[in-house]
Amino acid sequence: MAGATRIKLPDNIKTGDLIEVKALIQHVMETGNRKDANGQAVPRSIIHTFKVTFEGSPVFAADWGSGISANPFVAFHFKVPGPGTLEFTWIDDAGVTVVEKAPLAIS
Repeated sequence: MAGATRIKLPDNIKTGDLIEVKALIQHVMETGNRKDANGQAVPRSIIHTFKVTFEGSPVFAADWGSGISANPFVAFHFKVPGPGTLEFTWIDDAGVTVVEKAPLAIS
């Protein structure tokens, strides 16, 4: 089940700053190992690919497996080269691709 990505960037960003980028992704991340009330296996549904680009250049990437919790939280550091947009993309087992954009406002 796909949901929105909540992205948190610091205030007052300047060119050359090393910032922490935080993202919280709403997704059930069902492992496929659990059974429902009728004893039937709940189908696996996880985000397997997560990547972040800045103006088309990769800045962060992760390939995930079934060990990642529901609603995964990601944080990473990024040196700001100047104004632009961070693009967050993730793909789940159902083939759903979600793209969220976060502009970097340079002060």
